[in-house]
Amino acid sequence: MNRLQLSVAMGDYDRTRALMDGRVQIDGVDPVYMALYPEEMFFRAMRSQDFDICELSFSSYTVKTAKGDCPYVAVPVFLSRAFRHTSIYVCKDRIKSPQDLKGKRIGLPEYQLSANVWARAILQDDHGVAPEDVTWVRGGIETPGRPEKIALQLPPGVRLESAPEGCTISQMLDRGEIDGFMAPRPPSAQALRNPEIGWLFDDPTATARDYYKRTGIFPIMHVVGVRKTLCERHPWLPGAVFKAFSQAKDAALEALSDTSATKVTLPFVEEQLKAARETLGEDFWSYGVAKNRATIDTFLRHHHAQGLSARRLQVEEIFHPATYETYSI
Repeated sequence: MNRLQLSVAMGDYDRTRALMDGRVQIDGVDPVYMALYPEEMFFRAMRSQDFDICELSFSSYTVKTAKGDCPYVAVPVFLSRAFRHTSIYVCKDRIKSPQDLKGKRIGLPEYQLSANVWARAILQDDHGVAPEDVTWVRGGIETPGRPEKIALQLPPGVRLESAPEGCTISQMLDRGEIDGFMAPRPPSAQALRNPEIGWLFDDPTATARDYYKRTGIFPIMHVVGVRKTLCERHPWLPGAVFKAFSQAKDAALEALSDTSATKVTLPFVEEQLKAARETLGEDFWSYGVAKNRATIDTFLRHHHAQGLSARRLQVEEIFHPATYETYSI
């Protein structure tokens, strides 16, 4: 049988490496892999549909799916997950608590980024700070003039303005022209050297652990999408993609558990792995819908409430039908 030659764009993670080096195969596919940073990957996927199989921003995918014009259909492979308590930086001389952000100005690279959906959800659910309570200032982190990848129609109460021409939100934070900064990446090095700038949450790891214990939510940032036209012609493809990405993640976790030699360039890995299992359980980075339903539904609820999705999507309509259940032996 001839294998489908398909382009596959994804980040270079331990959980994708077994695919890239050939240890794990996608059944029926001859892949052309591209390891790309999220900004390029998401821009090309949403603007020109450059890839057959692609890591996608969960938020961008939800915006397009709610409108009914997404060229991809997702499988429940969550290549990026993160507690976004580390995504909020503030001017510490004037912001002492999350409630102090009411009436203030927060810079962000794009309003609709998945990281920012989750960060706003945390502010609203845990601290009573709604999106309407803040003026949002959009601009690049390192380069001025970053646009939204996709067109948005935000509710009337949400105030979103552009950073001044030639300015980044990192520069504005460093100069005190905005009160906070929200993004999946930190501000520029110059801003981080400013002693008045720091995380909103003094101990974001402890805060995130408490959040998980209360909610059971480990936020999802990215999904994997398959071109819809390919799924229509080859209905077996989404299941094959889910199987292969799951096997690649299993290989990464097996290697991480082998303490004979440290697999990543970071001290205390064994201790952090133990802490993750104690807090989140043995299957702490799960794929599939069943174990992630509450997390997915929380995201969809906030995404719609924040004015990003045209309608309130349900968990049952965002992934390919073949990927809601998997076989077992």
